[in-house]
Amino acid sequence: MIAAPIRKVLGVALLGLLPLLLASCSSFMPSGVEVSHTNGQSAPIVASPDDNEDDAIGAREHPRIIASYGGIYSDRQAEIMLARIVGRLLAAANQPNQKVTVTILDTSEVNAFALPGGYVYVTRGILALASDTSELAAVLAHEIAHVTLKHARARSNRAKTDEIVDKVITGVFGANAETDQSANAAKLSFAAFSQQQELAADKEGILTAGRAGYDPHAAARFLGAMARFAKFSVGDADQADDFLSSHPSTPDRIQKAIETARAFFGAPGIGETDRDGYMASVDGLAFGDSPAQGAIVGRRYVNPVLKFTFAVPDGYTLQISKGAVVGVAGEGEAVRFDSAEVPASMALEDYLKSGWIAGLQPTTVIKQSANGIDMATGVAVTPQWNFRVAVARLDGRVYRFIFAAKSDSPAFDKAADATLRSFRVATASDIKSARKLVIRTVTAGSVDTADSLARKMSGLARGTDLFYIINNLYPGDTLTPGQKYKIVAVE
Repeated sequence: MIAAPIRKVLGVALLGLLPLLLASCSSFMPSGVEVSHTNGQSAPIVASPDDNEDDAIGAREHPRIIASYGGIYSDRQAEIMLARIVGRLLAAANQPNQKVTVTILDTSEVNAFALPGGYVYVTRGILALASDTSELAAVLAHEIAHVTLKHARARSNRAKTDEIVDKVITGVFGANAETDQSANAAKLSFAAFSQQQELAADKEGILTAGRAGYDPHAAARFLGAMARFAKFSVGDADQADDFLSSHPSTPDRIQKAIETARAFFGAPGIGETDRDGYMASVDGLAFGDSPAQGAIVGRRYVNPVLKFTFAVPDGYTLQISKGAVVGVAGEGEAVRFDSAEVPASMALEDYLKSGWIAGLQPTTVIKQSANGIDMATGVAVTPQWNFRVAVARLDGRVYRFIFAAKSDSPAFDKAADATLRSFRVATASDIKSARKLVIRTVTAGSVDTADSLARKMSGLARGTDLFYIINNLYPGDTLTPGQKYKIVAVE
């Protein structure tokens, strides 16, 4: 797996994943390569006679992965680019019969991973971070190597015996781990690849990309870019190191990538990068939070599609993570907001008592309303946590608030109540505040520098720093006149 760290969310109470409407997918492009996209049809599953079990595992987990990462991101230009790269890589890997389904996940997380059966995933975030086709080819070659080396199957087999997820499910959500929707989603937490497997996939991926004609040094270059983005995102190198504890350290991994590329292909400066083609393919790519998943505007969450909003009190920091909105206040309090499929005929009080939250005290469940929205609230207590739980029904959908605190207090009650009472229908002004961010490309002029182009993003929080990272540049760098660079624009 290739991944950049994301901020850890306080407490196992917030680990359940919300069930989402799944976007169906279909496929097109070169023989043996499928690219998932949303169009209301189902992707054909091509069975390999030698790997029927792998196909079954991948086909079973594929829709769950899509749900937990916010759905499929459809972009025709990016899909065509991915399919062409994968076709070349499979030929170079001497795997002409390997079926690969590539899916772009609609999330800003910088991540890529593989499942048994040839299911390969890249995120919007990784497309935004890469700077040329060879860097994306390095990512895809690494994931294809996990598939061809059977690492994905070995990881899935280990996950079958992983008891941690089941403990979280039964300890926090209380329900049957085999039937609860949150439990099913939480089972997406696959065991990590071993360090040996990661390094083997690095080496095999570099060899494959180089044989396919891509710049073999792109892997080291992109690993460096991801390390920079990880520090930018987390803001704490110690947290990044903790996340990467099950992986080879980034400097060591980069050095080994450089050594492999030099040993088999020579010094940098060889192989195709196709920077112009890549920039054309990602121009217009959505950046940051998906509009379908809503937007964070200060301490307020706004969903412009479903047209609702709520705000958290001072001290909370909100973020969107795998189909949920989570907020953390210091070390002792957190809130999670998601949705659930609840029959229209079921009363909210009955749903709250239906067993999906552990430690619920039934006598505390009450019916109430705020801003014309029907709600039900209750209190739950486990050995480690105190919860205020609420559900609300708006336009036929049911939404859930789970407030968690290590210690109960009047301030915790007040914060939970204030958040719940802020839940309302979004106004035109609310929706307008949910800005849409996209990647745009600009052509460097003869007098442009990295600093002058970075100033085009000064209107965004930490925008200039972000410019350097997504272009793998540093302050003071000179630019190549006529070459394209990425900026994040507000549209």
